[in-house]
Amino acid sequence: MRKRDVLAVVTASLLALAAAGCESGSDSGGGGSGGGKIALLLPESQTTRYEQHDRPLFEAKVKELCPDCEVIYSNAQQDQSRQQQQAEAALNNGAKVLVLDPVDGAAAGTIASLAKSKGVPVISYDRLIQNAPIDYYISFDNERVGQLQGEALVNRLKEQGKTSGDIVMINGSPTDNNAKQFNKGAHSALDNSGFKTVPTPDYFTPEWKPENAQKFMEGQIAQLGKDGFAGVYAANDGTAGGAIAAMRAAGIDPVPPTTGQDAELAAIQRIVSGDQYMTVYKAFKPEAEQAATLAVDLVKGNKPSTGKTVDNGSGAVPSFLLEPVVVNQGNIKDTVVKDGLYTTQQICTSAYTAACQAAGLS
Repeated sequence: MRKRDVLAVVTASLLALAAAGCESGSDSGGGGSGGGKIALLLPESQTTRYEQHDRPLFEAKVKELCPDCEVIYSNAQQDQSRQQQQAEAALNNGAKVLVLDPVDGAAAGTIASLAKSKGVPVISYDRLIQNAPIDYYISFDNERVGQLQGEALVNRLKEQGKTSGDIVMINGSPTDNNAKQFNKGAHSALDNSGFKTVPTPDYFTPEWKPENAQKFMEGQIAQLGKDGFAGVYAANDGTAGGAIAAMRAAGIDPVPPTTGQDAELAAIQRIVSGDQYMTVYKAFKPEAEQAATLAVDLVKGNKPSTGKTVDNGSGAVPSFLLEPVVVNQGNIKDTVVKDGLYTTQQICTSAYTAACQAAGLS
């Protein structure tokens, strides 16, 4: 063989070996810079945060950290069977990590166990997956959320000169473990406050639907009377909106202090106008970006430490727990506006111009 031909063969062999090495490093996921598929499985769209904030923030952070990674996105629309199918499809499609916000925290254990059997790590996002092997949990201190809601409500009622009376309690979905934690935290603030929560046993709103909360509140107004309750504990902004709609339809004016959660735009506007007293702002950006960062780490074979754990019934789960913040009329500028969640222009539409001026927002 001529010298020129030998050189060509050697060069070709070296190039082939280099290419094979690149493919091996990319597929291994063992701390390299290659990409992989990450499944983001969200539970529903009744709560506006998931489509408007969590999904785009998560996808943008993954793209920033891992341009070669692919996000497989699904929304279960509050259907546990659909979420099971979506998770199975993602695993069959080669997902290396599942970021799962469960429709039903208990039933989602089946998904976590399936992923475990395939060696795919699971991040329980926002809602805790119960009694199943999961790798990480990212959320807020949910009992603290309920406690903040209860404390804010009691403090507001006392500011109004009230020290006793009924508080209509509207909890979240009975299948959502977070709803149970909010409820527990709220009771820690309400039970020894001098006020009484009604009805007994506690009412949990099917699927978190505002229309279900509205129908329930209509029944409470009929039973208690328009002046028969001092305030309303609503677990989130959707249920608060339903309760307020029922009160308005019944001619209750002013609406008694009503709590919320999630800092939805409509809720912020109701706070500006005085219809809703407060909401709990859970900064979606750090939560979604922490989940994305962790997912990319796991794709690359890294396992960060958290410093905190939460017991999900199957063991101590390494956890990232973020701090919730109360938002009322006095700190809208310093919270949701300052963080860029909404602009004053988005909040202060024509219907809220006068209210925004009175609240110092425009």
